[in-house]
Formats: sequence, structure tokens, C-alpha cells
Amino acid sequence: MNKKIIVLISILSSFTAIYSQAGRGVYQFLDLPISSRLAAMGGTNISLHDNDINFAFQNPALLSAETHNVIGLNMANYMSDIKFGSAVYGRTFGCDNYTAIGIQYIDYGTFKKVSELNVVTPGDETFTAKDFAINIIYSRPLNDNISVGGTLKPIYSVFERYTSYGLALDAGINYSSHKLFSAGMVFRNIGTQFKGYYSDEDGQHLESLPFDIQLGMTYKLAHAPLRFSFTLQNLQQWDLSYQSTNQPASDLNTIITNTDISFIDKAFRHALIAAEFVPNKNFYLTMAYNHRRQKEMAMSGFKSTAGFSFGGGIKLSKYHVGFGITQFQVGNTAYQFSISTSLTEFKL
Repeated sequence: MNKKIIVLISILSSFTAIYSQAGRGVYQFLDLPISSRLAAMGGTNISLHDNDINFAFQNPALLSAETHNVIGLNMANYMSDIKFGSAVYGRTFGCDNYTAIGIQYIDYGTFKKVSELNVVTPGDETFTAKDFAINIIYSRPLNDNISVGGTLKPIYSVFERYTSYGLALDAGINYSSHKLFSAGMVFRNIGTQFKGYYSDEDGQHLESLPFDIQLGMTYKLAHAPLRFSFTLQNLQQWDLSYQSTNQPASDLNTIITNTDISFIDKAFRHALIAAEFVPNKNFYLTMAYNHRRQKEMAMSGFKSTAGFSFGGGIKLSKYHVGFGITQFQVGNTAYQFSISTSLTEFKL
């Protein structure tokens, strides 16, 4: 069994030579936090093993018997009136075949169509932009502690008259002691764009997907209602720094260079640190710190909580309700809402 796991990880690792750039490529909406709880945990979590079916979007190996017949709905009010959300339903077949079907989308809103001279086209004044992905998720335990899973994601995107479609695959593994410790590893967005938004002299202009290798662990204190998660993202690329355009107007004519950051700073740009207060299964409070977000979104001369995120959830009757808040910059705050329930409680 251990040999099979090593072979699987070796095969997936070969994709790192192809997909090496973080934050580039098409279908970036695939990396948005699926639920309010994931948003509150800094954007993602691939190790926490409980009955939250939304975590299967991040690591398919987190599907379990507890997600059987559970339905989850999520909606976010993002920046600039952008809306995104998801829906998912889990089902177990037999003893060890855990499945789920979900959809995630982002709606960029309605735009006014004008010419290069700022003239509105009569009879065709507006257009929309949207992205969609279907998630077909499967997980299976290898033994009492280890589960593996995969997600197949057909993707469709439309920006005005420009359309694109592609296919992505997630592959993950989870270890859980079923007590205090769990860990996970996932290879996200392995795939390709089949049809680009436009063609050039070489044919379809195809771009890479936002491939991401993630590793995480979660630990709950034995004698206190506190749980901590540590997640590493974009392990396929060490240097996540970028060319900064945040400079005074007097320097706009100077050559922009990559920010000179320390080794420790580079290392922590991969990290998400989250803490949860969990007195019982029906209530939680979460806060997290995303160092890369803080460094990229901080603005000189302005104070903000960029990089920090907060949230909480409670079970009301038969429903689990959650709320998450993330500030990116001063005046740019995203709010996320989630609701889930087990249809078994309704005898369905």
C-alpha cells in the first residue's frame, strides 16, 4: 500500500516541470475560497477532517461517511460587486465509495459595451462575464487512517463573445488519526485549456491552468477547545515575489524590479496559519493569517488588516450556518456566507 502512495506522489510531482508559475494562467477563479469557513481560514485548508463537505473542493480525500447526503450552499460578495459561489452534494455508495457533485461559479457582473471612442453600441449596450466549473469528486479509504481522492473539473468560461473551455484534475491524500491530528497533500488544477479565448497565427492561444501543490496539517489541543492548521501553498515554485507597481507617481518612469525580500519572507509567503475555537461540533470561531496576501495588498501610508481573515459558524436547528470576512485593502472587503444540512435529518 505504501508503495502505491509513493508511486502516485512521484507521478503527480512530474507535473511541476510543466506548471511552475503561481498566480498566472487562466481560470483563476478555481483558487477562490469555496466557503465562508475556508475564507476565514485564509483561503484554503486541505487537512481538516470533519463533516464539512465544502472542504472536499480543496482536497477530495476529505470526503467521508460523515458527508453522506449532505448538501452545501455558498455565496460571496466579492470586490467591485463581483459575486461567486458554489453548491455541492455528497453521497456514499457501498461502504467505502464516497462521492460528491458540485459546481462553482463567478459572475463578474454586467458591463457597458462601448467603442474605442466611448460610444455605446445601439441595441447591444451591455455584456456579461462568467466562469463555471463542475466538480465530480470521488474518495476512498485505503485503511483506517489514510484516504485518497480525485476531482474531475470540466470548466467553461465566457467573456462577452469570447469563450473558452478546459479540464482540470485534483488529486489528494489525507491522513487522520481520528483524534487530534490530521494531514493532507493535494495536487490542484492539473489539466489543460482545450479552447482558448482567441486564435492567432499559430492557432488556438492556450494558457496554463493555476497548478498548485499544497501540504497541510491540523492539530487539536487535547485539553482545550483550540485547533490549529498550517497550510503550505504553491510548493512547485519557491519565489512568489512579483514586479511591484505600487510606487510614487514621481517614479513611474523608473524601471520596476522584483521586490528584494528575505529568505524568511519568501518562505512565509507560502504559508497560511489558522486557529479555531471549537467548544463543540455545533459552533466555531476562526481567524487566520495569510502572509503573502498581507505583503501584496499592504499599501504605504494606510493601515489595514490585509492578510487577516475571520469567521464563525453555528448549527441552528438542522442547518449549519457560517460567515467569513476577508479584507484585502482599505475599502476592499469580501463577505462570504454558507449554509449546509444533512438531508437525512429530513428523512430524505
